[in-house]
Amino acid sequence: MARAAYGLVSKLGWLGLGMAAVGAAVNQCLYNVDGGERGIIFDRFRGVLKDVTSEGTHFLIPLIQKPYIYSIRSTPRSIRVETGSKDLQTVDITLRVLFHPQETQLVNIYRNLGTEYADKVLPSITTEVLKSVVAEFDASELLTQRDLVSQRIGDMLSLRADYFGILLDDISITHLNFGREFTSAVEQKQVAQQEAEKARFVVEKAEFIKQANVISSEGDAKAAQILADAFTTAGDSLIELRRLETAEDLAKQLSHSKNVAYLPGGHDQNLLLQIPT
Repeated sequence: MARAAYGLVSKLGWLGLGMAAVGAAVNQCLYNVDGGERGIIFDRFRGVLKDVTSEGTHFLIPLIQKPYIYSIRSTPRSIRVETGSKDLQTVDITLRVLFHPQETQLVNIYRNLGTEYADKVLPSITTEVLKSVVAEFDASELLTQRDLVSQRIGDMLSLRADYFGILLDDISITHLNFGREFTSAVEQKQVAQQEAEKARFVVEKAEFIKQANVISSEGDAKAAQILADAFTTAGDSLIELRRLETAEDLAKQLSHSKNVAYLPGGHDQNLLLQIPT
């Protein structure tokens, strides 16, 4: 009985080891390609196979074939370059690019550049293009014609990247800074423009005040002339009318005063108003 039991356990043990070995062998024969990825196979005897594998689980020959997985999703990368403008101003520019490899060029990318293709290609071609494009513009043009500069950089960089099998989905300038001398000159120019605008406003304000005073003086002179003409034409009658109006106003004020009990009347007592009866 003991020998039979020992034999059964031994057989089960060998069976388990066999199944584990089969499982390991099967696992070595399979590889997965996730969504948004593509794979290529390197064969020790035939080199890089021409077929690109898509998403899913695939077979390979263990120890002879090895898979390399590439992401074909858009990947962001920022590259900073310090260069010079057309007017010899120092320009510190940062470019942000979204890129992905061309699926049909993955075999050539692996053969020529390997899996770290982005690190080998993008910094060098971006530096080359930025230095070339920025040198075509003055510092002020880089600020005022930023869209044109971005378009020029995008066209040239896309052409250079396509040569290496890389597609650029988006290109944008995220930072654009200049040297201290140019920045100081721009600030001084802005201050001078503000001072000139302030001086122009003061001059215009003074001119408006001068015109207003002239108009007011002309109006006063015209009113005085009209009044003089009226006095000349009307003579004593206008003066008498003004005196009567003044006397009437004074009589109304005295009638509301507590200290005046009555208004003097008669020809002899008309001393307060001096109004003839």
